[in-house]
Amino acid sequence: MHCQTCGDATSPAYEECRRCGTRVGQPAVTPGTPTYGVRGLAVASAFAVGAAALFYLLAALSPLVGVRMARSAAEQLDRDMLLGAVLADVLFTLPYLLALLTAGTLVVIWTWRARKNLDAFPGTAPNLSPAWAIAGWLVPLANLVVPARVLADLLRNSVWRGRQSWLVGVWWASWLVFLIGDRFVARAQQRRYDRLTELPRNDAEFGMYVRFYEEALVPRLVPAAACLVAGIAFVVLIRRISSAQQDRLARAVPAWPGQQAWPGQQAWPGQPAWPGQPGGPGHPAPSATSAQIPPGPGGTIGA
Repeated sequence: MHCQTCGDATSPAYEECRRCGTRVGQPAVTPGTPTYGVRGLAVASAFAVGAAALFYLLAALSPLVGVRMARSAAEQLDRDMLLGAVLADVLFTLPYLLALLTAGTLVVIWTWRARKNLDAFPGTAPNLSPAWAIAGWLVPLANLVVPARVLADLLRNSVWRGRQSWLVGVWWASWLVFLIGDRFVARAQQRRYDRLTELPRNDAEFGMYVRFYEEALVPRLVPAAACLVAGIAFVVLIRRISSAQQDRLARAVPAWPGQQAWPGQQAWPGQPAWPGQPGGPGHPAPSATSAQIPPGPGGTIGA
C-alpha cells in the first residue's frame, strides 16, 4: 500500500506514513471538495515565464545595437540613425512586455488553482487563504512578500520534501533583485537620456549618444541575470508542484469497473461511502459471486 498524500510505501507496523504523517487509508482527496487540473496550465505558464525571461535578456542587450547605430550616426552626422537606435530599443522591449503580461495572467491563475487544490488535500495546513494567491501578486508592497509565502505553502503541502524549500528562497531573492534593479536602472538611464541634446549638430553632441549606449549595457546585466535565475527557479517550482498535485489527483480517481475504494486505499473502520463510489448511494457494490457481463449486441451501448 502507498500513502495517498506523498506516494511513499507504507508499513502495516505504523498507522501513519513515516514521511508525511498521513493516516494510513486516508483518501488522497476529500470527497465532495472541488479540485482543478494544473498540468496543462503549468506547461503554458512555464513556457510564458521562460519566454519573458529570454525577451528581457534580449532587451537588456539592446544597447549593443544602439551603440553601433549611434557610432554610425556620429560618423555621418545623421540624426535619423539615432531615431533608429531608439526604435530598436522599443522593438526589443515590446515582446518582453507582451510575454510578461501573458506570463503574469497564467501564473496568477495557476497559483490560485494550485492553492485551491490544497483545500481538497487532507493533511495540508496552508498559512494563507486562496484569495492571497491572486491579491499577493497585485497588491503593492504585498507583492514583495506574499507570493513567496504562497509558493512555500504550495511546495511544502504538495511535494512533501522540506529540503526543496531552498528553491523558493532562490526564486524570491532573484525576483526582488530583478524588480528593484530593473526600476533603478530604468530611472537612472531615463535621467541620463533626458540630458542628451534633442537635436545633435556636431561630433561632441553625437558622441554623447555613443557614450550613453556604451554605458547603458553594464547596469542592465545585473537585473537581466537576476531575471534569468528567477525564471529558471520559478519554472522548476511550477513543474514540481504541478506534477505532485496531478499525481495526487490521479490517485484519487477510482479504477473502473468494480473498484470499491481509491487506488491503494483501504477503508478505515466506520468510513462512509460517498455518492458516486461503489457501495455508496445509487452505486451498490458488486457481488463477489455475480458475473460481470460486458456490454454486447442488444444492450444500451451495443444497440
